[in-house]
Amino acid sequence: MDFETIHQSGPIRVTRLGPEAPAPGGDLVIAFASIGHDPSRAPSPEFVATALGRGTAAAPRRALFVSDESRSWANAPAFAPALRAGLVAEAMRAPLGRVATIGQSMGAFCALVAARVVPVDAVLAFGPQWSILPGAVPGEMRWADWTGRIAAVDWPAAPLPLAGGPTRAWLFHGAAEDLAQARAFPQQSGSDQLIFPGLGHSGLVAHLKTRGALAGLLEAALAGDRRRLLRIAGSAGGMLRHRFEAAGR
Repeated sequence: MDFETIHQSGPIRVTRLGPEAPAPGGDLVIAFASIGHDPSRAPSPEFVATALGRGTAAAPRRALFVSDESRSWANAPAFAPALRAGLVAEAMRAPLGRVATIGQSMGAFCALVAARVVPVDAVLAFGPQWSILPGAVPGEMRWADWTGRIAAVDWPAAPLPLAGGPTRAWLFHGAAEDLAQARAFPQQSGSDQLIFPGLGHSGLVAHLKTRGALAGLLEAALAGDRRRLLRIAGSAGGMLRHRFEAAGR
């Protein structure tokens, strides 16, 4: 299958993969790209196999992939309109069932913002930054070259879903490099944080892929099966934040 561009607005591109004529009520996954490896090019789509459900009974699931050439952490003026336009275009093919967003690093931040922009049932955020403002997380400078270029900041911090609302979120952080970011997030109902001792920022998703956990995490999130999701994360070494803190790691 080839990626089909269904919307382009400024630096934001929305592409899709999946059945041309999807069944009504089918699930949709929206995957957000991180900053990528080549600063001279727009980031490439990520979580492709996971979003499509390859190797599971859900395949081929329909999926949208959102890329931001400006690396704005969802602050580009075109971000929300492009996301809404992509979702409307997909819904016109067939009515949507459950919707999940997924991403890592900047993409994880965007996946959380997206849940405040369009209707979303579940968010999987791997290594999201708490805030892109200078000094918000003491000592954090890893993305300053990009975040310093953002002209206007509408989303200074990653928003969790509203407590008591319809959206559930799961945040995953590696303790080796992202513990300060993880601890900056508030703890509230409707959102779980999983901490992975010994893992760094770039190694977390690779570790979960190696353990064969990503597909199960997404399936559990779409089904709203918190118990199964926590069991899968636990089998890959993840600990709920309060248990991690209690263990004194």
